[in-house]
Amino acid sequence: MITSLAVLMLVDSGAISVHDKVSKYWPEFATNGKEDVEIRHLLSHTSGVAGWDDKITMDEVCDVGPSTAKLAQQAPWWKPGTASAYHAWNFGHLLGEIVRRVTGLSLKQFVAERIAGPLGADFQIGVLEKDWSRISNFIPTPASAATADIKHGPLFLRAIGNPIPSPEMGKSLGWRNGEIGASNGYGNAYALNTILSTITLAGYEDVDKRKHLLSKPTVDLIFEEQSSGIDLAIGVPIRFGIGFALRGDGDSWVDDWLPAGRVAYWGGSGGSLGIMDIDRRATITYAMNKRSNSLIGNTASRAYIGAIYEALGVNVE
Repeated sequence: MITSLAVLMLVDSGAISVHDKVSKYWPEFATNGKEDVEIRHLLSHTSGVAGWDDKITMDEVCDVGPSTAKLAQQAPWWKPGTASAYHAWNFGHLLGEIVRRVTGLSLKQFVAERIAGPLGADFQIGVLEKDWSRISNFIPTPASAATADIKHGPLFLRAIGNPIPSPEMGKSLGWRNGEIGASNGYGNAYALNTILSTITLAGYEDVDKRKHLLSKPTVDLIFEEQSSGIDLAIGVPIRFGIGFALRGDGDSWVDDWLPAGRVAYWGGSGGSLGIMDIDRRATITYAMNKRSNSLIGNTASRAYIGAIYEALGVNVE
């Protein structure tokens, strides 16, 4: 979510366009059938490069330079732009390289200097050693239930199961010092809300000027549908816009617990979730340390979301 915001900020400034080819900024990427992949394809998980061809370790994923270079040499797993497959591990590698090539800043630096810092949000990509004592350790999902409710698309093992995460990975130096924009952001629900509300409230004059990270036309881009159908990795129907998934029209797996309208969302393994409800000017975030057997949202987060909308008098059925 934060990686998407970083790239959308570059779009908003005019530094890049979502319709630019990736190779305009990253020439090495234009090989093996990826010559026409555009920025919007990376932002919508439709690039065809949803993971690594070869088996890869978590330590190798954390070594961002070499692991990103490997992605540049691969052929797409399907025709780019025709379907989605959740880029669970490499979303930040691909888009972080765009940020680096355009700004000269690493994704970690960009988030610190241009997003979290100005907003006063307690959020980092990776985590500084001085903050290690504040990390809340994950309570893992019981092994017997680890994948009980997770649906599998045909690319699940290649995109999400390579590498295979472990309960101990968050304690490694490589992980804590790493820059995995898809998965090793450190923060809390309040910090996420502070950041994501810049999307929800974009264009409103009554909003603190520090929150003006995007203009309304850039937020409108988020709602330009890029794909809609069964995600090849997760195996459920997802409607993707540019940077985020979108509430559908009865054809998306979130439609029975999110209200109709301009609602964007995404989440993380274990149950975390962020919702930007543009129509109602509501930003809802949920983060936890007790993991569930869910890739995006869980029973607790959905109950929490339902209670919030009920309090707002919003019908989600």
